[in-house]
Amino acid sequence: MADLQGAEHAAARKIRDELGINANIEKILSLVRLREAALGSTTIDGLDSSGYGGLGKSISEKIGKKVSATLPKERNAYDELISWVSSTTRTHAVEIFTTNYDLLFEEAFEQARAPYFDGFSGGNAPFFDPVTVAGDDLPARWSRLWKLHGSLGWALENGAVVRGRGKDATQLIYPDHLKYDLTQKQPYAALFERLKRFLLTPDALLLTTGFSFRDAHVCAVLDEALAMNANSAVFAFQYQSLAKEEPVLKMASNHPNLSVYAADGAVISGISGIWRPGELAKNWEEIRASFWGLRGTDTAPTFLLGDFSRFTRFCALAQATELQRPRPADLTTNSAPPLPVYGGSS
Repeated sequence: MADLQGAEHAAARKIRDELGINANIEKILSLVRLREAALGSTTIDGLDSSGYGGLGKSISEKIGKKVSATLPKERNAYDELISWVSSTTRTHAVEIFTTNYDLLFEEAFEQARAPYFDGFSGGNAPFFDPVTVAGDDLPARWSRLWKLHGSLGWALENGAVVRGRGKDATQLIYPDHLKYDLTQKQPYAALFERLKRFLLTPDALLLTTGFSFRDAHVCAVLDEALAMNANSAVFAFQYQSLAKEEPVLKMASNHPNLSVYAADGAVISGISGIWRPGELAKNWEEIRASFWGLRGTDTAPTFLLGDFSRFTRFCALAQATELQRPRPADLTTNSAPPLPVYGGSS
């Protein structure tokens, strides 16, 4: 908000004040889009329809700049996750579904020289290929990276989305009331269909981390697929306590194949409970320390895998030379970094 200037800053601040304690970027941008569509030449808070169109564009550009971080040179959580993904021989490829716009996954894959496919093909102006997205023609060693809300570097050219246009090019689904409508168009329609198809695969396992379960269009796919395929499973690793994770708890109450693992407890097969670690088995002290302990300024131990860096470290420590389990996937959001996926030895 502080980066906006003049009339745009004043209008955005007025909207934020009107929304009060419920103000967030999605609600502010939604109201901006609504005024752009409805006002015409009428002005509200100094802006007419075109003025709110410009304000929406400015906010979108600011979002793009905020998420244009570069991967640190030192060892980090993304490195550890990609190390786990690429160091194991798999029957099925790992599929990563993320709503993040940044290029951190791409940088981590490329630094590790690990091949991945993101739906685009070509060298000069890579184009989106929905046929390959829908198929399974690539080798299992190629990871799949699906950017459900678009990405930095995507641009709209001649009516089609292309990739490789730098971090300033942002053909994204921004957080506003238009998200659902936009997901019905390509390339987003093919990516959401891929998520649904993945969950309908027998014995599919989806691990979610940093996902709030507040994105209605994503949750609609999860809800439908979990109902259709009782043999699929979702493990939701949540950062907060159970009491603060209401959206995912509501879905878990309807689908026993969705398990929730929060800081202070879990919901497994529809049954909720608080963590009560028992006596350590022989040689389990180091293993337990990878998923249970103090976090930040906590005074009591908690379940750690709702923290992205802890999750990725858990994955890196649990590498296997061969994996014959249901294929895992990772679903992340813009609100928090992604967590790791379990891939321990058989």
